[in-house]
Amino acid sequence: MVNERNETMKNETNFVAGIVLALVCGGFAGCSDDVTYQLSENWINAEVVGFIDDSLVMVEDYRYWYEFRESWNGTYSEDSGCENTRLCVYNYRVQEDGPRSCDTSIGYAGYSGQLTDSVVWYGIFGSRSSLQLWKVGENGRKHYSLDVDNDGCGVGFDGARAHEWLDGKFIVIGKQSLSAGNDSCQYAVLDTTKRTLTYKRLDENLKWIQKCDDVRAWGEDVYCLQTFPNADQIGHLLVNGVDQGMLKINAAIGPFWGNMLELGNNLCELSDEGILKCLSVRWLGGTEKAKFVDENGNTIYLGE
Repeated sequence: MVNERNETMKNETNFVAGIVLALVCGGFAGCSDDVTYQLSENWINAEVVGFIDDSLVMVEDYRYWYEFRESWNGTYSEDSGCENTRLCVYNYRVQEDGPRSCDTSIGYAGYSGQLTDSVVWYGIFGSRSSLQLWKVGENGRKHYSLDVDNDGCGVGFDGARAHEWLDGKFIVIGKQSLSAGNDSCQYAVLDTTKRTLTYKRLDENLKWIQKCDDVRAWGEDVYCLQTFPNADQIGHLLVNGVDQGMLKINAAIGPFWGNMLELGNNLCELSDEGILKCLSVRWLGGTEKAKFVDENGNTIYLGE
């Protein structure tokens, strides 16, 4: 009898507690959070990723999101970030109404740089390497898992640039990797066919590129960009170790963007014969990376 009475009292207590909780939660929108989410209408922070040719440029931008959350118990929280990263192609010689094309399926992956004249790479180069490629005119990206190996060196690096290299492969370098000493790896060779990334030290034939700020190959020739920041930013181009006098210009040089170079604020196109042709258009660098000035002084705006 006592057990039955206790069980009855327990059930009544739970029932009353449930009513009280329901009433309390009713006063706080059912104990659920009130969330306000906003996505900016405009695409912002346009950044140049690379140049396709002497009139088309690849630009990355994104949109901000903002979230305000009011919890049922009266607390508040705010959060924000960026998403919907996209990659677009623009004409930077003539003002047009928006981009030629865009890929908005990228998500927020972030880009790392230009691989060829029409391909952008992004991902991770390191002990656990993955590669993602986006090609102009194609929606979406291709994913690759890479087998990583060290060939005669001990300490790897995070890849900062990747360019076309000898034998149909690609060279990957870090920010300071080419000049690394001891047994540190100085560069890596990316083979997209075999999906391998091999870290290496420079052999006798390539030791001369230790002084390069950026390096790539055209056919069987190795091109090197070298700057001297203590000498009025005089830039040099070396081909197979030979200094090309035509590029001794009092301006910051590089890096390679496909076949394009930046000399100061001027854009120049480099052919595989080592001939440099500077365009009658200037790129406004710094915080205005998505603006250009044509030969008549008109500003070309990229982005929306």
